[in-house]
Amino acid sequence: MRVLLSTIAVVFLIVLSGCAGAAREGELLTVDFQEGQTLRYEFVSSRDVEIDWDPTASGPKPPKDRVNKSSESMRMVVAYRPIEVDPYGLTRIEAKCESVRVQRGGKGRQRDAVESLRGKAFTFTVSPTGKIEDYSQLDELIRETGKKAFDASSRRGRTKNPDMISDFIAMQWFLWDSVSSIEKPSEGASVGASWTSQLSVPTPMVMRKARDVTYSLDEIRENEKGRLAVIRGSYSLAESVPRSWPAPYTGRFQMRGRFGFLRRYKVLNFEGEGEELFNIDAGRTEQYNQRFQLELEASLPMALDVSPRITIDQKLTMKLLEE
Repeated sequence: MRVLLSTIAVVFLIVLSGCAGAAREGELLTVDFQEGQTLRYEFVSSRDVEIDWDPTASGPKPPKDRVNKSSESMRMVVAYRPIEVDPYGLTRIEAKCESVRVQRGGKGRQRDAVESLRGKAFTFTVSPTGKIEDYSQLDELIRETGKKAFDASSRRGRTKNPDMISDFIAMQWFLWDSVSSIEKPSEGASVGASWTSQLSVPTPMVMRKARDVTYSLDEIRENEKGRLAVIRGSYSLAESVPRSWPAPYTGRFQMRGRFGFLRRYKVLNFEGEGEELFNIDAGRTEQYNQRFQLELEASLPMALDVSPRITIDQKLTMKLLEE
């Protein structure tokens, strides 16, 4: 059945390109689903944050009370079940968050808003090229989760607790981005080919940032599960964020914690890279690893002449769980 669906998808793409029967050098990277087969993936987002409250202070080694270090992570398992498989057009998928767990340091840990996603599901449609055509249910779920990030009992006005919603967005909104962003999918991609796209930058503070990514097909590995396309990505900071990307909260509010105390973030440096293994024969991603470092400068309230330096080391991973 998988071979049949893949063959039909290939023929469909050839017809679209108007080059049926022509020889092709590139590999077709199509997203394929089998009826009755549910794919489960484990997503992990983790980051280490370091705040130097006075980076201009002299001395060979800063005192411990000057540098604050913290970390947080989210582990999530999502099951993708095809509802309607159409190799000629759009396939409808149900995604269900089977488990979500956030770990964050500190006493009296408060439940993160994303943990309310456990057991929640959303549906979307995807083309054979991996392009998601309908984000409406995911967008609504993100907005509902954003409402749960606010403390209804706060007497300080509208106050938002720390959350990892931006990490959830980074891992669900951009599924199959590496293959869906190929400029001419019907021509495939050959080893050495490169193409560009944009991904989001999840952060612990409220900040909408995007990263420009340059993908390249580095090699094709033979594997017992099928041929694996090794797709590498290099990241740089984008100038703007697409308006179509979701916003989990709206209106004016203040944020609880140290990132509610800091102001006017300025990006000093951003760099990163990633690698994805895409199974050409099965038409699915086996795993990916993304890592980047973001350096920021912030200001303090009350016009204090100090500019804290923030360094964020972020890692995003996804891997296919055993069937």
